Amino acid sequence: MRALLVLTIWAVTASVALAQPRPGDSVTVTGAKDRLTVRRFVEAFTAPTRITGKIARWEVGVCPITVGLKPGFAKYISQRVRDVGMQVGAPVDADAACKPNIEIVFTTTPQGLADTIRKKHDAYLGYTDTVAQRDRLATITRPIQSWYLTATQDLAGKTVVDGSRVAGAGGGVRVPCAGNTVWCQGGSQEVISLKPVHAMLTTGSRALGDGLRSGFYHVIIVADPTKLLDHEIGTLADYIAMLALTQLSSLDLCQNLASVTSLLTPGCAQALTVNDRGYLRGLYHMNPQRALSVQEDQIAWQISQEAGAAGK
Repeated sequence: MRALLVLTIWAVTASVALAQPRPGDSVTVTGAKDRLTVRRFVEAFTAPTRITGKIARWEVGVCPITVGLKPGFAKYISQRVRDVGMQVGAPVDADAACKPNIEIVFTTTPQGLADTIRKKHDAYLGYTDTVAQRDRLATITRPIQSWYLTATQDLAGKTVVDGSRVAGAGGGVRVPCAGNTVWCQGGSQEVISLKPVHAMLTTGSRALGDGLRSGFYHVIIVADPTKLLDHEIGTLADYIAMLALTQLSSLDLCQNLASVTSLLTPGCAQALTVNDRGYLRGLYHMNPQRALSVQEDQIAWQISQEAGAAGK
């Protein structure tokens, strides 16, 4: 039986009337107009990790699972995450029986689920400095909300899950096993190491990159279906795929380039665009050890290439 972090008793297992995708749905093609526009788009997207100041991505095979919908809808969303991941070059676990590291939960009581995670498994909310920050992080403010637990890898390949301890002897948090084949060694539980990241091996160079890289350890996405009835399942799946494959800085504004991330902003709804694909492909082809500005440049270049190819 798959080991799930979330308590699926909170999930809506009854039929949810989400709109079906329309025949002929396709990717929206909206090209980038100039370098400055693309650069601003990338900067508005990126949410650097607190430990490395770099952009996190999946370094191990993604394995999504969706609960709270009819089986057909749930399978569709999970498969869409896999499909988009493969299209942009993200690692995808090919094993149909893999243990999930991306959990997508549809529930009419999202705050109840968030409270449970906050109380019993708060490491999965991600890095914070204070209790107040963690409380805010666990507060539901959007129809679809996501949390990211990241890890840092050094030059020697040593990987430490990012935690709030950055000094002293370090410590650990025992949590349900997420099933990650790299960080989880099996069993029903694992201990997340909170060792100080400054003890890791680096190049010592900021200009060329210090050699550290950030990766996702676990992602939770919670959606309230009662607030999503006006959206088609296909577009929702694209939106969720973006959240599953990258951590985004802002989802509450119209982007300066067309993007599916504007889906829940009134008047800005989009399907997955060429800009979104370019961003993801740039993310999964950039140098993960370089500084943030270099990573953003590499992603911006990829967006321009995608937009240019789509406009031909």
